Amino acid sequence: MIEFKLPALGSDMDEGTLLEWKVGVGDTVKKGQVMAIVDTTKAAVDIESWQEGTVYQLIAEIGQKMPVGTLMATLLEAGETAPAGVGAGSLCAPGIPLRGQVTAKPMPTAAPAVAIAAPAAAPAAAPAPATRRMVSPAARKHAEEKGVDLDRITGTGPRGAVTLEDVEAAAALKQAPAAKVADKAAEKLADMRKTIAAAMSRSKREIPHYYVAEDIPLAKALAWLQAANAQRSMAERLLPAALLLKAVALALKRYPELNGYWRQENGNAGFVPVAAINLGVAISLRQGGLIAPALLHAEHKPLTLLMQELTDLVKRTRAGSLRSSEMSEATITVTNLGDQGSLAVFGVITPPQVALVGFGRIAERPWADNGGLKVLPVVTASLSADHRVSDGHRGALFLLELNDLLQRPEELDQ
Repeated sequence: MIEFKLPALGSDMDEGTLLEWKVGVGDTVKKGQVMAIVDTTKAAVDIESWQEGTVYQLIAEIGQKMPVGTLMATLLEAGETAPAGVGAGSLCAPGIPLRGQVTAKPMPTAAPAVAIAAPAAAPAAAPAPATRRMVSPAARKHAEEKGVDLDRITGTGPRGAVTLEDVEAAAALKQAPAAKVADKAAEKLADMRKTIAAAMSRSKREIPHYYVAEDIPLAKALAWLQAANAQRSMAERLLPAALLLKAVALALKRYPELNGYWRQENGNAGFVPVAAINLGVAISLRQGGLIAPALLHAEHKPLTLLMQELTDLVKRTRAGSLRSSEMSEATITVTNLGDQGSLAVFGVITPPQVALVGFGRIAERPWADNGGLKVLPVVTASLSADHRVSDGHRGALFLLELNDLLQRPEELDQ
């Protein structure tokens, strides 16, 4: 029997609310298939199955808020039979159908075959004379300002006249739904800020950070990028972010102590390296706050594919449609401030990760070269790293490797 539990979608997640089941009892589920959608303080996340099997029970109910680790469903492995005494779907959440279940519908009752004469039509009544609705001048003007339809208001004044107070009451009712939505959005943002604050406080409290930085000239990289984009359609053009991300992924192959997790289990603590390089990309949300979902296996992807996946990831993040693997498998985080940012950023490590790479704004700066002075586009790359796993010397060498890779941009497109 396979237990499907609510996973931890990052160190800052303690609970989630089930929004929707995407499978039913009896369905065959493949590894990586979305089984449910769960709402967290940051986004609605598609929860994927980590194993193959047949859905046996759906336990969690729609709308149920549950802590991480809660049993949500059970699956039968290939060839496994159901345990005795427990029927399939017996623990199903209310309203969840079994696949193949048919509900019988009552047969319609036949109408009696008796002809009944229709009653004679009554003579049409004379139309009532049109009367002009009484609305006070102040009420009429206020209704125009507030966009209130006077025909929908029941007047409370003398002989049913619409008063200023009637219009104000109608305007308040009209604004109530919008205000409710705004209040809910504000509450969601406040919860996100609390979640971020808790995670970052834990990071600074538990992780001994060190910081190193390197100014990297990008003249060669940007020239190569311009030439490459000249041969591409608008939809396929690359942004500098794609070059920076790929360079980080390749540099990490030489410095694996920056790619992985610091784990504490059964009283033991230590670094657990990860072979795959899954870059968590910090994405700012329009309503405030940020999320850092992962670009999985970035080291193996050519620039075109990496750019496509980055564009898709940003779009889905801001639409609130992410997968659980993207939320839980980042092995290092990259924050790129872009054109609107400052010249440098020194980030806070996201536990249980052990490093974060930051890029400031690409800007023209004076640059000394072979005894001469030039003006070149330059970006400041920074590294925030966990001193329990690496030291400043290795961190500085990582940034030098990053610099070297960006001077050979044509080799990044592999």
